[in-house]
Amino acid sequence: MKQKKNINIIVGTNNAGKLREIKDLLPKNLKIYSPKELKLKSPKENGKSFIENSLIKAKFFSKKTKMICLADDSGLEINILNKQPGIFSSRWAGSKGNFNTAINKVFRELKKKDLNWTNKKILAQFICVLTLYWPSGKFVNSTGKVRGYISSEKKGKNGFGYDPIFKPLKKKLTFGEMKSKDKYKMDHRFKAFKKIKKFF
Repeated sequence: MKQKKNINIIVGTNNAGKLREIKDLLPKNLKIYSPKELKLKSPKENGKSFIENSLIKAKFFSKKTKMICLADDSGLEINILNKQPGIFSSRWAGSKGNFNTAINKVFRELKKKDLNWTNKKILAQFICVLTLYWPSGKFVNSTGKVRGYISSEKKGKNGFGYDPIFKPLKKKLTFGEMKSKDKYKMDHRFKAFKKIKKFF
């Protein structure tokens, strides 16, 4: 891929927030498509890990389109909740993808574990696995992680998903409060992309 121009690539997600972030990371010489543009629905994610689900999506969209696919599977792991929601992060948002619902569920589950959780530092991490899949069947994947704490309230309207309740280590702002350019420098997706950008 490195020296070719005008390469077609499909970003294997129907999540608008993920699509926007991945597009911002990709080189400008690529012609980028989304499943929505091509009227493709996402495959069933029945893997047992971020790596498995990322590969399922990358392989599915590459085979469907005969294009190179870059797919993402990511989520939030909260230590005290046995690393939930984890691979079920988007499913906690329900069929309509309402992350207010998901965040409220996080707060409920934390309260069940510890009534005094809002006065404690609740460790968590965002994980992202990116898989780059070629029509030939070749693929590579990479993992990025960012550690932090769960905020006791939603803060900020930037980003998407669980961003308003995730505060990276040694930072005063949640991802939801940060400007995109500041978040991109440290987030899990950027860290994963750094490891595979040599293929572009």
